[in-house]
Amino acid sequence: MDAINIISLVALVFSIFANSATAKGGLKGAVTKNEKKPKTYLQKIPLNVSVLILVLQILGLFQIGTLDYANNLIPIRIIGLLVFIIFSWLQVRSFKNLKGNYSQEIVIKKNHQLVTTGMHKIVRHPQYLSQIISDLGLGIALCSFLVVPLVLLVELPLFILRAKKEEEILNEYFGEKYIEYKKKSSFMIPFIG
Repeated sequence: MDAINIISLVALVFSIFANSATAKGGLKGAVTKNEKKPKTYLQKIPLNVSVLILVLQILGLFQIGTLDYANNLIPIRIIGLLVFIIFSWLQVRSFKNLKGNYSQEIVIKKNHQLVTTGMHKIVRHPQYLSQIISDLGLGIALCSFLVVPLVLLVELPLFILRAKKEEEILNEYFGEKYIEYKKKSSFMIPFIG
């Protein structure tokens, strides 16, 4: 394991613990009353893909499913690692910003509040954007020929579809309030529709 992989391992462990600590509220949501919970493959499949990516990232730490680490790739790997660290932190911040409204499922909770502050003031789905970019960053840092295509070809479209499904139920539940929020914020990429 080289130095970049060791730092990646430490950052991945911190990211997992930070996300799981933040996700406790989302797990509590699984046992609380919900106003609306659509039945869709988007409830579980994107999360299962994320778990698969995590497993492939762990394998990549041990250079399984990776390219050879050539010296000319070191700057690119370092950039990938920095992207992973920054966007992992942003993902945790986005979960914390949602507070009790966070759930691992697409759901409207009882007494659900529309969050329009913090990162959510600019982007409606920063948690998905952060997940995609952090996974891509770590895939690049590890030179994983398994993680990078899986993120781009499977995780990205699934999270876009999941975010659109969330938008449907939020629009139904909040109505005009959500329409006004959409006018002032971007879908996933800051300052772009």
